[in-house]
Amino acid sequence: MRTPTNPARPKPGTRLCALADLRDPGSKGFFFRKGDYLFMAFVTLRAGQLQGWVDRCPHAGLPLAMAPDRYLTSDGDFILCASHGALFRVADGHCVGGPCAGEGLIPWPVKVAGDAVIVG
Repeated sequence: MRTPTNPARPKPGTRLCALADLRDPGSKGFFFRKGDYLFMAFVTLRAGQLQGWVDRCPHAGLPLAMAPDRYLTSDGDFILCASHGALFRVADGHCVGGPCAGEGLIPWPVKVAGDAVIVG
């Protein structure tokens, strides 16, 4: 699934944070504004695997976390939608429980460059 064009979406190479800012397992959210446009996304780090996702539940279009950087379940095994309790696999964003079962999160390309996490 392609992410719709959004002028606030950061360009490839944009530095997001230091890799050391992420625990394993852990997550960190980001938002970018350009005029009236807002782009919200987050990254997860689990078992050394970095993943990026658009911060939007496929069920209701709401952001997933109710508190900053709290995207993962307490054991770090799943991404949790705090509004509806949906659970998504960290590895591929596929919803395995809740009102959007069978749907998935929109990937956001990210990568490690040196000691930083950047937009891919």
